[in-house]
Amino acid sequence: MVELIEHPRKPAPLPGRPGKHLGVQALALGLAAAVLVVVVWTTASNLAARGIPLGADFLLDRAGFTVSETLLPYTPDDSNLWAIVVGVGNTLFVSALVSLASTLLGTLLGVARISDNPLVSGLALLWIEGVRNTPPILLLIFLYTLWWQALPATGVLHPLPGVLASLRGVAIPALIFPWPPTTMLAALLAAGALVATAGGLAGRFGRDRRRWALTVAALLVLTLAVAAAAARRGFAVNLPQAAGADFRGGAVITPELFTILAGLTLYTTGFIAEIIRTGVNAVPRAQWEAARALGLSPPNVLRLVVLPQMLRVILPPMTSQYINVVKNSTLALVVGYTDFMTVMGTVINKTSHAIEGTLVIVGVYLTINLAMSATLNWYNGQLAVKER
Repeated sequence: MVELIEHPRKPAPLPGRPGKHLGVQALALGLAAAVLVVVVWTTASNLAARGIPLGADFLLDRAGFTVSETLLPYTPDDSNLWAIVVGVGNTLFVSALVSLASTLLGTLLGVARISDNPLVSGLALLWIEGVRNTPPILLLIFLYTLWWQALPATGVLHPLPGVLASLRGVAIPALIFPWPPTTMLAALLAAGALVATAGGLAGRFGRDRRRWALTVAALLVLTLAVAAAAARRGFAVNLPQAAGADFRGGAVITPELFTILAGLTLYTTGFIAEIIRTGVNAVPRAQWEAARALGLSPPNVLRLVVLPQMLRVILPPMTSQYINVVKNSTLALVVGYTDFMTVMGTVINKTSHAIEGTLVIVGVYLTINLAMSATLNWYNGQLAVKER
């Protein structure tokens, strides 16, 4: 005789009184709104008494200060608003380069961390633990000081063919494009839209071969168009030349820009390497064994089997690291690189609009980070396994 054992059920929650809960929430919301009104009214009154009215009119005033390094055209006669845009461009430039470089180096370092070779694994562990337990500001100060101590006070070094280094910075060959920057940006956006459209149209066929075929065709058309335009107007390479301790020609990377790029890349690479290592270890061992049984080499096992599966694991923490890169870029102030925070500090000191300037800072960083998070979360949703 089989005896059925009934598992005890979880007791249902006691019914509450929604009216009471709504009343408490409404009271809390009202108190918060009252405190906010009092703070805003008091602040506006104190600023008015000091002759500093609230407003955004200062954004249209003449900037009147210089920005040492800019990607966008800028002069002191431009408005404060355009100076802020230039600062945002510098911040995005640094953040993008650091994110890309740290992702590539972190992937290599994370794979080296799980290597069977004890020397490779030990060196990777030394890098990871060294930078992860060092404050980033200390790392930047060390690299900036090392720059001025390691390079000669006079003369120019030639570390690589076509590359010059001195106390003025690092000069590398510059590729001169036959189009203005706005045309280049429009071409890049058009290329991205073309590839995305090709991939979307190919996805309707439900076959990976056609998707890749259309994507490759789009890239081929773009390459032919660029080649045709280049044949008519031509590219040029501007090689740097030494002029005492200075450079002539080429593209010069200043010590400040090099320090912020190298420092943040070294720091972020340590965290990304641990994320990659965790993602690799999250792939079941049976997947490794099945790939080896098919005769795949170790690099192909990582590229074709492990990496596609680990993306679902590593993408959320990678998103946090990319957001941290944007926030850590504010440390550029320590080495003297002019980024968004440096520009905003100058604007606030010049106009005395500290509250409005702080709101601009919060709004800009909030917009950048939320846009980045939304994009990566959307991509993470595309990678998620769809249940049927």
